[in-house]
Amino acid sequence: MQLDYWQLFVKFGLGLLTLIVQINLFGKSNLAPTTALDQLQNYVLGGIVGGVIYNPAISILQFLIVLILWTLVVFIIKFLRDHNRKVKRLIDGRPVQVVKNGQVIVENCMQAGISANDLMFRLRMQGVFSVSKIKNCLFEQNGQLTVIENDDQNIRFPLISDGQVNEDVLELIHHDHPWLKKQLDEGGFESVSQVFLGEFLDGKLILTSYEGK
Repeated sequence: MQLDYWQLFVKFGLGLLTLIVQINLFGKSNLAPTTALDQLQNYVLGGIVGGVIYNPAISILQFLIVLILWTLVVFIIKFLRDHNRKVKRLIDGRPVQVVKNGQVIVENCMQAGISANDLMFRLRMQGVFSVSKIKNCLFEQNGQLTVIENDDQNIRFPLISDGQVNEDVLELIHHDHPWLKKQLDEGGFESVSQVFLGEFLDGKLILTSYEGK
């Protein structure tokens, strides 16, 4: 009986250590999951730890091997996701546009599983009480709504994020791609893919590269 409790303690310690290592190695995103991969990582690791530590038929060595294999799988998937846009799109999915120019896209709402009551409730949570005031509304991968209102004085979202241009914000600030290309050239960027974050503040575009410059 003492040996069983000793094995239980060691397995629990290994599971806790693996969780700490994954959080520090892969980032804090799985503490507040924003993608399907973050959720899956939590579910599987929880299932491994919770389902195995109480099973005396599985040795400590076998348990350790499973933890190492799962950590390697997560590392490989995240590496591929961060270095390949197609893989990233396949794993994380894409936001679904549910409102455009004050009109609800019912087909997309049904596809995303959002009812009219659910949509309006989520909008009210963000202080929006009418879809007519919305320029663009996206249902994100984590189940949250990103709302851009028809108000160029109320731009709460970046013009560029992760090397991609937010076309709605570009339209709201009354500029076009030639203007954006000029801003990139002046900032020393060859293409928008080199920009980690681009914010339009007080009439100026503030660019941050992937090197933090």
